[in-house]
Amino acid sequence: MSSTTSNATTSSSGSRERQAREAASREASTREEALTLLLRHGQATASDLASWLRVSVQAMRRHLRSLEEDGLVEANCRGAGPGRPSNRWQLTARGQARFPDGSEDFALGLLSSIAGSLPPGTVQVLLEQQAREKASSYRRQLGSGSLEKRLERLVELRRREGFVAECSEDGEGWVIREFHCSVMRIAEQFPCVCDQELQLLRQTFPDCQVDRVHWRLEEGHSCGFRLARRAAGPA
Repeated sequence: MSSTTSNATTSSSGSRERQAREAASREASTREEALTLLLRHGQATASDLASWLRVSVQAMRRHLRSLEEDGLVEANCRGAGPGRPSNRWQLTARGQARFPDGSEDFALGLLSSIAGSLPPGTVQVLLEQQAREKASSYRRQLGSGSLEKRLERLVELRRREGFVAECSEDGEGWVIREFHCSVMRIAEQFPCVCDQELQLLRQTFPDCQVDRVHWRLEEGHSCGFRLARRAAGPA
């Protein structure tokens, strides 16, 4: 075999390996994006996910079956009018656990110790202080731009803290939705944490009326807060 033929064969082999690696990377990326979309929407059909990710329905069904085999998603079969019922996919507890939870074990132990050894109300007082300090930090980082710009910046900050958050306008104001809460396990044992989340947003945006519109501990798959700019007072 000539050196030219040998070099061509080696080059062709390297090209195939590179293409295989790129294909595997795309597959992994699609799987992760599908998991994130299910986290955001709670449930979705294969057709929904395929449309959002711009892949074929057949390819998405293959991804979902693979994720199901890994224990990350599960299907609920529901009728949607006439015709065959469709599978609506959702994350399993294992799928939820793929998203970061922060240092919740340490925090849970600490709060439990405080609640068990210090006077009643101590946890509430500490959380209120933490909310004030956090709100002050947020205000410094958000600056004094428009409400829209400040909300966009807040969503970025929350994502860095382990929340899966988004913000959108709904005609009555702006709604912040958090689909993955980095303190979910803590909130399950200490619901007052959720009260402080509401106070945190009110103190971060003192120029807005802030109300809770969704609470994951009650129902649904997300927490939501609506912010509406306060009407200017009389001159």
